[in-house]
Amino acid sequence: MNPYVLTTLLSSLGLGTTLTFASSHWLLAWMGLEINTLAIIPLMTQHHHPRAVEATTKYFLTQATAAAMILFASTTNAWISGEWYMTSMSNPIATAMILAALALKIGLAPMHFWMPEVLQGLDLSTGLILATWQKLAPLALIIQTAPAFHPLLLTTLGLMSALVGGWGGLNQTQLRKVLAYSSIAHMGWMIIVLQHAPQLTLLTLLTYILMTSAAFLTLKLSYATKISTLATTWSKSPLLTATTLLVLLSLGGLPPLTGFMPKWLILQEMVKQDLPLTATVMALTALISLYFYLRLCYTMTLTISPNTITSTTPWRTQTNQASTPLALSTVLALGLLPITPTIMM
Repeated sequence: MNPYVLTTLLSSLGLGTTLTFASSHWLLAWMGLEINTLAIIPLMTQHHHPRAVEATTKYFLTQATAAAMILFASTTNAWISGEWYMTSMSNPIATAMILAALALKIGLAPMHFWMPEVLQGLDLSTGLILATWQKLAPLALIIQTAPAFHPLLLTTLGLMSALVGGWGGLNQTQLRKVLAYSSIAHMGWMIIVLQHAPQLTLLTLLTYILMTSAAFLTLKLSYATKISTLATTWSKSPLLTATTLLVLLSLGGLPPLTGFMPKWLILQEMVKQDLPLTATVMALTALISLYFYLRLCYTMTLTISPNTITSTTPWRTQTNQASTPLALSTVLALGLLPITPTIMM
């Protein structure tokens, strides 16, 4: 892609998200979301592959539907209450519609069906943008309007997403679909704690972005898109295989890795709020998710693909990809647990 075009698209992507962040008026927020959607579409179709075009079409239709719902709900709310501001959501029907539209935007269950399909059709770098950056604007809107939503609605969405994210990833052989279901599960964790401690939602989002970036960049470096491909990575780059194993376990939320911190703090907060049953169900869904991460780890580090020599390959494919973002995100995805007391302060 032409560097000028790429720069324009990426800056529009940033502008759309920033516009939504800065807005307190529904029309401005809607405009930001639209700029965001339109900027990522050319990035998604840059490889002119039928699968990428199909994924882009699916993505465009879901995002356009969600944007139309937001516009309709905010107009309805303005018509009834005379206010366009996000803080004054008085009409319950409009509020529920806004939550449904924003859930569709970020792929919360039961509005998650587009997410694995779309992510599967994209290359890994665009997939990374879709799984991290594209979640920011809708989540900012959800956090801003959270006091207006019914607590039961948020809890239901969170529990369903965590369950679907765990269950859906069990049977997958495609790594991008596994990461899509992982994303759905993490979004569930963010939404479930939103009504009690919004700062924990932000912390979960930050750790999710770090861990997902590390996972995507690793797969991009080793050109892996299927589980079977993972079995051959150890002979090309043994060290990368070891760190990938840890990143996957961090995504699963095992101590002493970064991924354990948000899960621990969320479960603690829910027990404090006198919701032991919800906390138990969430912990069990984390266990389901952990199974498919362990499956990836097993394929990667404990199985050998059928090849002729048993040693590491004497030749390496020279890569021209930048390894600094990968190194940085991997370190952050593995070692942030010790600063938990600082964060809790």
